[in-house]
Amino acid sequence: MERLCFLLLVSAFISGCYQQERNCVDFHTGTFEFETYLNGELAKTTFVRNDSIEIDYFQGKSDTASIRWINDCEYIVKKLHPKNMAEEKAIHMKILTTDKNTYTFEYGLVGVKKNKQRGTAKKVK
Repeated sequence: MERLCFLLLVSAFISGCYQQERNCVDFHTGTFEFETYLNGELAKTTFVRNDSIEIDYFQGKSDTASIRWINDCEYIVKKLHPKNMAEEKAIHMKILTTDKNTYTFEYGLVGVKKNKQRGTAKKVK
């Protein structure tokens, strides 16, 4: 019994020390792709990001947003030319993990703690 408790304690300690890789700076600039299901169909967005601007290409249209990095792994996106009230709201992006040419992120409206979404982006250039 003591041996079992010891093994459980050691495995909990080892797994608690493990941290996912986060080389966020590698993903500050470049060309990326993001796929998601929209109305039951797979939709792909391509976006090009530099230190301060992100241009999204979706369904034949482009949209430009400003980027403000909070730290190496978090930034705020705000559309430069919003077409309605919903587009005027800034989005908080947080890179959770990175791996070679992909990163997993969480995003939601700035100031709203609920309704966070997750996705994975792939760096293509």
